[in-house]
Order: sequence, then C-alpha cells, then structure tokens
Amino acid sequence: MKHRVLFAVSFAALALTACKKEAPATSDVATSTATGVVPGAIPGADVPMGTATQSPAQAFANTAAASDAFEIETSKLAVAKGSSAAVKRFANKMIDAHTASTEKLKGVTGKLSPAITPSATLSDAQEQTVDSLGKLTGAEFDKAYAKAQVEAHQATLTALKAYAASGDSAPLQAFAKELIPTVTAHLNMAKSL
Repeated sequence: MKHRVLFAVSFAALALTACKKEAPATSDVATSTATGVVPGAIPGADVPMGTATQSPAQAFANTAAASDAFEIETSKLAVAKGSSAAVKRFANKMIDAHTASTEKLKGVTGKLSPAITPSATLSDAQEQTVDSLGKLTGAEFDKAYAKAQVEAHQATLTALKAYAASGDSAPLQAFAKELIPTVTAHLNMAKSL
C-alpha cells in the first residue's frame, strides 16, 4: 500500500514539475525507479518515502503545503500584475482558500502522533513558474497565470485523490477527501479564466 501512495504522490509531483522542467537525464530516471523517488519532485523528499526520514504522510503534507504556498504566492502576483478583473477575483479566492487549507493542514498534522510539520518549500518547477510570472504583466501575465493554475490544480487533485484512496494516515486521508471537491471547483474555475 505504501508503494501505491509513493507512486501516486510522486506521479502528481512529477506531473507538476514536468510541466516546467526538462526531462530528467537517464541516470535520474534509473535512480527514480530504483529508489521510488524522483529527486526534487516532492519538496524535501529526496529520500525514499517510508523511511525514518520521511513517511508517506510527511511527503503528502509537504506536497499539500507546497501546493498551498504556490497558489498563494502566484495569486498575490496576479492581484498585483494581472489585467483582468476575473483573474484578480480568482486570485483573491485562491489566496483565501489556500490560506484556510494551510491552517487546516497544520491543525490535522499537529494532532497526529507523532505530530508532523508540513514543509511549504516550493519545488524547483514551482519556483521557476513564480519567477517567470514575476517577469510578466497585463494580458500576457493573465494567460500564463491561468495556465499555471490549471496545471497546479490538476497535479494537486491527482495527489489528493491518490492519498485519499490509499494514504497511511486516516486523518490526512479525511483531509484529502474533504479537499477534493474544492480543488475540483478551483480547477474548473481556472480552466474558464
């Protein structure tokens, strides 16, 4: 079961990073297959999941926290740099929703035994997207922001569904299940921008 969660979370993170990164070198693919982890795909998860260093629950919490941080950071840029009223409205909704999601995640992870602390460290691909959005303005920004939102929400939805189906922590599974409808709605809104 842990391998299915590892695969699903790694796949979701890989899907997000693949949108913005070059394909990994052959040695990276061999390493990923051997260890079950794509280096840099999940922030802070450059070790196999299920080890004493990082459990599947920790990896999922990190993925969720980084997703929230990415949404908040890119949406703050959208409020400042976007030209469309619809983009700015959407961005404000994302800031509110993902701030609430982060607080809820911290509440859930703080009650686990042992408690885990989600790391909101952005992946390299997320950092690259934030950097590239920061260089854009107006309609060009709006288009790139909308595309980034679709990709990010799709990756997050994939990770949530995978963890909800076979995660190793019942409270985090419930958290994932509860967020699936919200993230689905966000994805649909992003697609309509």
